[in-house]
Amino acid sequence: MNEILFFGANQSPILFKNEPNQITKPIQFKFENENEKQIKQILSSNYSVFFLFENGKTIKYSEDSNQNPEKEEIQIENIQKVTVGNENEAILTIEGNIQNDRIIQDIVSGSFSIYLLTSNQNVYGIGSNDYGQLGFDSKTLEIIEKPILMMKNVSKIFSGNSSNCVFLLNSNQELFGCGDNEYGQLGLGESIKERRINKLIKIQNIPKGKIIDIQCGYFHSVMLIENQNQNPKRKLYSCGFSLYNGLGKNENVDNYEFTEIKSSLFENENDDILDFSVGNDHTLILTSNSKLIGFGNNSNGQLGTGNTDKQLIPIQIELPKLRFNEEISNYHIYSGISHSFLYYFPSFSNLEEDLIKLFRKEKNFVIFHLKPENGEIIKAHKLILKYRLNQNQNEIEKLQEIISKIN
Repeated sequence: MNEILFFGANQSPILFKNEPNQITKPIQFKFENENEKQIKQILSSNYSVFFLFENGKTIKYSEDSNQNPEKEEIQIENIQKVTVGNENEAILTIEGNIQNDRIIQDIVSGSFSIYLLTSNQNVYGIGSNDYGQLGFDSKTLEIIEKPILMMKNVSKIFSGNSSNCVFLLNSNQELFGCGDNEYGQLGLGESIKERRINKLIKIQNIPKGKIIDIQCGYFHSVMLIENQNQNPKRKLYSCGFSLYNGLGKNENVDNYEFTEIKSSLFENENDDILDFSVGNDHTLILTSNSKLIGFGNNSNGQLGTGNTDKQLIPIQIELPKLRFNEEISNYHIYSGISHSFLYYFPSFSNLEEDLIKLFRKEKNFVIFHLKPENGEIIKAHKLILKYRLNQNQNEIEKLQEIISKIN
């Protein structure tokens, strides 16, 4: 059930023994055991790559002293999420870890720091504070060895595995940031050009709409905004340094505020941005019309264009035929520091999750009497049918009959 494409630096670690150090076109990554469960998450640091499976199993790939790929299963049960930075790794289990009598709901890594979001919406930071990325004066607190409270009433944390800055979004959709601002990657505007921002500052002039995601590289940050009153509904905005043109512009001008990334490749009203990912200094975008788009540094082939030429503006990347192309919304991108992955993992709404549990319990479909809402039930049927229950042909026909009656 897995499909994983890889391109970029094939070193630190080496994932493909008989391939060059720079893989410039997407190639298939396969696990030794074909019976592995569905992949859920991929992450990487400077020296390793982590694969988290849907059943909570996690495999770490590094390399031995002879530069051979080395596979290790992490001996921790019920892993929910893995996060890594340049040289840090953190694991969140399904049960959650306790921080000040509250359950940790999310963990996010910066380059040398880790952020914890608790169930009461408090954010704690731990690790390096060299750039003020933990929200304190870096001259007096350079290393935080125990989690320290940064901010209350937070709904989301945004950073990146090569970033020394962090963004915190509160429940009112107000955005705050701190840390490395040498290249303008906090989007604070031209009036604030200090290299180290030691205190959380509210980010002004945010584009209208709902902030879906922010991802940070070393030189730049990229924000995804959703606005239901425009087509396409989702747009990308960037700020920071344009040296490697991680901003997606055909000009050598830095952005000190979040500015829209414009390209005809993802501005079609019938196309929308499904997913994006930011590496050290490159960006990849996946659209609903099955286009993979990239720009920025490409010195290791991390854009998958077939060469190592940097791309000043967004360019479409040729993909091999995808196994589950009809479910492109279930593909995800992960950009490491100098390599990239495109992988398949079906995601489900709450309604679909309920249906999955229902069908797993009762495969004869007798107790199914729900009415369709916005096509979600039919979509759930198809997803369950294809990827979860592995029904035989008779059961497929039976389910298709039910779908036709509901529809």
